[in-house]
Amino acid sequence: MKPAAGAIEQGEQLSRQLSSGQLSMIAIGGAIGTGLFLGSSLAVHTAGPGVILSYGIGAVITLIFMGALSEMAVAHPTAGSFGVYAEIYLNPWAGFTVRYTYWAAQCIAIGGEATAIAIYCQWWFPRTPKWIWVLAFAIALLYVNARSVGSFGSFEYWFAMVKVVALVLFIVLGAALLMGIGPAPAIGLSNLTSHGGFLATGWRGVWMAMVFVIFGYMGTEVVAVTAGEARDPETAVPRAMRNMVGRLIVFYLGAIVVLIAIVPWTRIQPGADVTASPFVKVFQLIGVPAAAHIVNFVVITAAASSMNCNLYLVSRMMFSLARGGYAPAVFGRVSARGTPVPALLVSAAGLGVAILVAFLYPDSAFVYLFGVSLFGGLYAWLIIFVTHLAFRPKWEAAGHARLPVRLIGYPYTSLLGTAALTAILATTWWVEGMRVTLIAGLPWLAILTAVYYFNRSVQPKCNPIS
Repeated sequence: MKPAAGAIEQGEQLSRQLSSGQLSMIAIGGAIGTGLFLGSSLAVHTAGPGVILSYGIGAVITLIFMGALSEMAVAHPTAGSFGVYAEIYLNPWAGFTVRYTYWAAQCIAIGGEATAIAIYCQWWFPRTPKWIWVLAFAIALLYVNARSVGSFGSFEYWFAMVKVVALVLFIVLGAALLMGIGPAPAIGLSNLTSHGGFLATGWRGVWMAMVFVIFGYMGTEVVAVTAGEARDPETAVPRAMRNMVGRLIVFYLGAIVVLIAIVPWTRIQPGADVTASPFVKVFQLIGVPAAAHIVNFVVITAAASSMNCNLYLVSRMMFSLARGGYAPAVFGRVSARGTPVPALLVSAAGLGVAILVAFLYPDSAFVYLFGVSLFGGLYAWLIIFVTHLAFRPKWEAAGHARLPVRLIGYPYTSLLGTAALTAILATTWWVEGMRVTLIAGLPWLAILTAVYYFNRSVQPKCNPIS
């Protein structure tokens, strides 16, 4: 399917300035953040050393997911991304609900990142209230996103680079400690089995931890959203996806193995209340306070990077909704620099929610925000898999040229991804603190459905590809 000429003209108001390298780093920046640096505490608490298997399972799901998404992103490089694909290949209801659900969840996720930053900052300044840090970072990153997409790409590139370098150093230095390279004796791998065994909480714990682990991989879908502003999407998007997924798997598995091997998992996170990054706690527990301060700075940078990337995501999703006629037209406007500033400002609502939650529930704000935003991510991934099942046969039946990127094992791999995401979503009901995912998510989806059918007589104002 080709977009209408008018839609292309409208879509080109978004400036195509992002290179393949920037796309890769933006995607890594969107994924490596609170889900790894803070959420891994909850995963370790749930699965023990077996969390390594959880991250491996998550890597397989992510590989399948990116294969499916990259096919559609190359076919339709548009700002609305998977919301547009769902509208075209499933039905308008799917496109409407997935875009609004993803938008709302990412708005909350922005608040969760801001709350994580506040937790990190309180490690240095324990007497300061969380809402002050949330507000300060909100103002700074809204300013960055309101500038041109080129400025955003450059800023996020170096933000993400800090995280990548830090993770590589963490893995290298951790491996040195494990092997005894240096003055200290080798730690070895005994911590993987000495405290209740490798499967300390059983296979049930390994699966339950998937609720937290899969959140760490979320954000990779940003490549498809940025396709609408890529210089050469047919080449840049698949290259960025391949590079990003490979690096992400190496970073995640390497970091988690080092994390669990250096310090007994029982000392990393004693309970469900998150008070600091486990990566900071590792250096505290092995008696390297200076390194702990450096790592705390890195995880602040990581959270700010993810927060910055999510602001980009939600503004483009709202822009797509407006261009499709599902949101006020003002949110489909762009500035002279090609940035959808009105969509950005309304999408900052999640920061307001974060400030309120951080003020009312200072001890549990992160877990609440984590659980709510998780529903949107899982729902979006699930709809993407279902959309891909419909996309491939319709694309080929229309006589289009063979795509340069194709998911291996179709349709079985897409069916596997659909089943895995459905199972993880259902599992949230039995994971400590995560019932809020379904308690908040299902009523939200019901409300969206009611709104959609109540207003179904209102037709989109233009082709959804914009």
